[in-house]
Amino acid sequence: MSTMKEEPIRIAQIVGKWVGGGVEAVIMNYYRHINRKKIQFDFICDMDSTDIPYEEIEALGGKVILIPPYQKPFNYHFKLKKVLKEGQYKIVHSHINTMSLFPLFAAFCVGVKVRIIHSHSTTNKAEIVKNIMKQILRPLSKIFATNYMCCSELAGRWLFGNKTYEKGQVFLLNNAIELDQFKYDEKVRKEKREELSIPDETLVLGHIGRFVAQKNHSFLIDIFSEIHKKNPKSLLLLAGQGPLEEKIRAKVNSMNLTDSVRFLGQRNDANQLYQAIDVFVLPSLYEGLPVVGVEAQAAGLLCIFSNAMTKETKVLDSTVFISLSNTPEKWASTLIVNSKKYNRKDTKKEITNNGFNIKNEAIKLEEKYKELLNK
Repeated sequence: MSTMKEEPIRIAQIVGKWVGGGVEAVIMNYYRHINRKKIQFDFICDMDSTDIPYEEIEALGGKVILIPPYQKPFNYHFKLKKVLKEGQYKIVHSHINTMSLFPLFAAFCVGVKVRIIHSHSTTNKAEIVKNIMKQILRPLSKIFATNYMCCSELAGRWLFGNKTYEKGQVFLLNNAIELDQFKYDEKVRKEKREELSIPDETLVLGHIGRFVAQKNHSFLIDIFSEIHKKNPKSLLLLAGQGPLEEKIRAKVNSMNLTDSVRFLGQRNDANQLYQAIDVFVLPSLYEGLPVVGVEAQAAGLLCIFSNAMTKETKVLDSTVFISLSNTPEKWASTLIVNSKKYNRKDTKKEITNNGFNIKNEAIKLEEKYKELLNK
């Protein structure tokens, strides 16, 4: 007599626009490491997404379901309700910050019992229009949620408020990564530098991020310009794509830095790029908890971050926070002084102790989903 094979619980992950950003990387890291015999993810994405890894998701047993973008609210709402109803999901996990109001309302309408809103980010005064939208939606975004999650204390407090956070009502899920993939490797470093034609003596600065206002590329170019004056044998690698890329290219040209700044486009070899880099620079205007920041530290890199991001991003003692109100000159001199005395090493133990080892953290997420279902 054959026993019925127990089907895994399917969870609808609301991703919004899949453009190869950090949030997508976090969801995929967890997806690769959870027990997929027990829990499966279906990814609900906007039709105008650009970088969905269809093959990998399907190979792991998941589905990708495309729906109209939320900019078309009525189409979005009807299509999403239909998808959630047909999929008979018991959990919907939304990753689109304050915009989560829309998918969680649809989930509420079709009676999904567990509706999670996940805060991955904060805000900055510099992004005026985006900011107004976020502030209007912030109190509304939680109305249809049954549970709260966040990637850092800062992101949790920003979306859910200090009281809620302090009462322990927000589940903190670290942006954990696969550490073995990033660990410092002298051989890979040598190979990658050869592939990119970078001489040994070159000081290589790196940045991985979309070309959007939040990532503050313009200020990064100012910082690099100062470094290049002090050290002409320096190079800046920029990986990523986005709407502001042309503007940043024009700035690089106007500052005569064309030969020293390389635009690498969207990459799938980030773990190897970190090996080739010497210093990782992230002058973001705001962040929840940047995955690239954790990855760079896992690769044993000296990291220089803006202090506009959550303090939990600092996993290694060597990581430096600098205020955005400091001059590019000050950033440059801090970076040069620190890079001279820095020795790169294997950081796996420190990263694991700080809760960023995906192998441990994926188990916590599994347990959390089970607990919510049993309630």
